[in-house]
Amino acid sequence: MFAAEASPYAKVGGLGDVVGALPKALAKLGVNPTVVIPAYRAAQSNSVALPCRAVPGFDVPMASSIEHAEVFQTRMDGTDVDVYLIGSRKYFDRKGIYDDPATGEGYPDNMERFIFFMKSGLELLLRLGKPADIIHCHDSHTALIPSLIKMNYRDNPFFAGVGTLLTIHNMAHQGLYSKEALDYAGIDRSHFYPASPFEYWGKVNFMKAGIEFADKVNTVSRTYSVEIRTDPKLGLGLEGVLQGRKDDVSGIVNGIDYDEWNPETDPLIPARFSARDFSGKAKCKEHLLRYFDLPRIKNDVPLIGIVSRLADQKGFDLIAEAIEDIAALDLQLVILGTGQKKYHDLFQQISMQYPEKIGVQLSFDNKLAHKIEAGCDMFLMPSKFEPCGLNQLYSFRYGTIPIVRKTGGLADTVIPYDHEKGTGFSFSKYSSSGMMAAIKLALKIYSDPSCWQPLMIRAMSQDWSWNNSARQYVQLYQSISKKRFTISD
Repeated sequence: MFAAEASPYAKVGGLGDVVGALPKALAKLGVNPTVVIPAYRAAQSNSVALPCRAVPGFDVPMASSIEHAEVFQTRMDGTDVDVYLIGSRKYFDRKGIYDDPATGEGYPDNMERFIFFMKSGLELLLRLGKPADIIHCHDSHTALIPSLIKMNYRDNPFFAGVGTLLTIHNMAHQGLYSKEALDYAGIDRSHFYPASPFEYWGKVNFMKAGIEFADKVNTVSRTYSVEIRTDPKLGLGLEGVLQGRKDDVSGIVNGIDYDEWNPETDPLIPARFSARDFSGKAKCKEHLLRYFDLPRIKNDVPLIGIVSRLADQKGFDLIAEAIEDIAALDLQLVILGTGQKKYHDLFQQISMQYPEKIGVQLSFDNKLAHKIEAGCDMFLMPSKFEPCGLNQLYSFRYGTIPIVRKTGGLADTVIPYDHEKGTGFSFSKYSSSGMMAAIKLALKIYSDPSCWQPLMIRAMSQDWSWNNSARQYVQLYQSISKKRFTISD
């Protein structure tokens, strides 16, 4: 399994959560996974991830130069899952993972950095001599690997029966670079021509190459796998390429780690609770209101939570458009996150305008995120698009009913409320009026405990653990191996 991040070694977002959890779930099913990630400075200094032991390094050709790969080995805590971290003083000994903290922009040499990582990773597998059935690549940072195998290792018996899977976590990050990328990859430029697997509007597109060369492609929800094939706004220029491989494209919803997200055992919340006893949730709500210095207005006023990157993709343009209408409703709202400056300014202003109704913290705080999931009555996610989404799954576990837009993984996981059925509230059209209608319906149902408590119990009874998702990945791996042997036969 190749990825640019994996928790707890290095994490920026959901990708790190997936690669940190899926291998553990696979191991419980009898799979023997190995994880390969870059040895960023943060990963090497992370006391949770250590101890590591050094593995003999080697040199890697990079266009006209030679760069040295340093290699470290460790194991995921409490498992036999090997993790190899590939280091380079030139490429990875810096503060950021993708972006330069000083500028907030992507490092200008990201193309070189991740080609080095991919080439080093394949060379590492050869040197380890560990047989592999599947190489599972995550997102554009590893998406050249299927083409490197087919172009650069086509005559190497080690890779003869190895299948490849590309998981797309977010189509917005495609890895678009100059055609010099092929020189660094060691792929002859004769393979770069209009409409070739590598070419995209005069640039090399890592994601496109991965889609073209991988044995199979999957995304992190069934609906998103359809959306990126059929909707140009979500396919972002690669919908035709994906449609051309529609029989090999699927979707598997991410799981969540119930060892970390469980209100019955969560050490980060002020009181424990379960679907059998909600009393602890009421205490969590009281604690959260005090944290944000919000008064308890009356018992039947719901508290809505948001934990998110503050960006247009997450639907904050809808929230901005309707914020006065939201504030006029009989509710309270708490927001945790960072992102675009315009939303920082808006929420700071609105919290001052409505100090008794709206609380805001503009930061990333994992402990507070747990408290919001535990203490809120509802959770708002009006995303423009959402490949999978995790917060709605956390919300289920904590009896915090999600209000979502029906897109991607949100459509696959949240069943719209319908009297004795459903696990949340959703709206289809991307509009502030649609969002407001869903919020108002949630408030109406909340006002009737005979409807709301069964809804909470249904939500908390959902099973979105990694166990189910891991079984689906095993089936997908097996289908790739079967396809490879069928071709070779």
